[in-house]
Amino acid sequence: MSSILTVNGGSSSLKSALYKVVADQPELHYNFKLSNILAQPRAQIKDADGNLITDLKLDFAAIDESGRHQACLDFIFAWINSHAHEHKLTAISHRVVHGGERYSQPVEVCDQQLEQLREYIPLAPLHQPYNLKLIEACHALLPEIPQVACFDTMFHSQMPLEAKQFALPREMYDEGIRRYGFHGLSYEYIYRQLEQRDCAQLNTIVGHLGAGASLCAIKEGLSITSTMGFTALDGPPMGTRCGAIDPGVLLYLMREKAMDVDAIEKLLYKKSGWLGVSGGLTSEMAELLASDSQQAREAVNLFCYRVAREIGSLGAALEGIEQLVFTGGVGENSAEIRSLVCQRSRWLGIEIDDAANRANAEIISTPGSRVCVRVIATDEEQMLAQHALEVLE
Repeated sequence: MSSILTVNGGSSSLKSALYKVVADQPELHYNFKLSNILAQPRAQIKDADGNLITDLKLDFAAIDESGRHQACLDFIFAWINSHAHEHKLTAISHRVVHGGERYSQPVEVCDQQLEQLREYIPLAPLHQPYNLKLIEACHALLPEIPQVACFDTMFHSQMPLEAKQFALPREMYDEGIRRYGFHGLSYEYIYRQLEQRDCAQLNTIVGHLGAGASLCAIKEGLSITSTMGFTALDGPPMGTRCGAIDPGVLLYLMREKAMDVDAIEKLLYKKSGWLGVSGGLTSEMAELLASDSQQAREAVNLFCYRVAREIGSLGAALEGIEQLVFTGGVGENSAEIRSLVCQRSRWLGIEIDDAANRANAEIISTPGSRVCVRVIATDEEQMLAQHALEVLE
């Protein structure tokens, strides 16, 4: 059967899904999640109903870190060949974090485009190198199969000028120093879900909250603005990323602490956020919430405070908020985080039904709430598969 494989790679993880094409639509068959691949790799495979069919540790001890994403792909392809050999791949669709100004639509990737996409590695150093490495690895394994790139910046490409500009000399904007926005595949999926529920016309803020966190204001199907900008550092604090920071802090670190560019990049991307504020305890929100540590509580409070502050800011950009959607790993699963954020947003007329929130119901606001608050699971892999079909039709 005709099938599409999606590839969604991070710095230390790989998510993938196998879809069969039915009546020109992707239908999920298997989900693959390979985590902690730079330390103690673990592979989990689920069927379309979410049933766990494989859960095992992988031995990558003899494989250099630079080759572990390739090893993950080898594992997935070997499993497909053994357990799903009836699938005939017609495309592999990849999430690529940064498409810059060049790419506002998904594309079938060629060598020239790979070279152009490498130019954006400094703007997304945690993700872009691995996204491109996975495209190259898939091409090496299956050179005859089309590779489609789908960009996290696509959904934000039509943001109004004032949402894209920094107050820097104009020539810098022309050179590409501007706000791009990220998590676009997730926001696009959520918007399509809202369309199916006949509520997409509402002024909506979507919070994609996880170890990577951002919020997006959506009006009439368009991204009006997003908390992430030139890079994926801006916005609320994240698992290991600092979020928004006074640029004067960076000047101070350079002058007074003699920190060079590499040291500052490592600080901002890998040592800050929840991990940094918790005193190095953890970058996992579930572990922070379970901890009795005062520093862990401070990390949680700071995150919720900043998310609520961003909701107020995006509400101003929208000129009014009618709907708030929580998604992402934390947004979908943590009733406590949703409650804390909504408590800080009561001034907007948000009222939460505590029982519905604890039950992870889709609508967690009360009937009298001026803002409808929803919880919707995102599915970036579904968007990757859908875009591959659209590109290759």
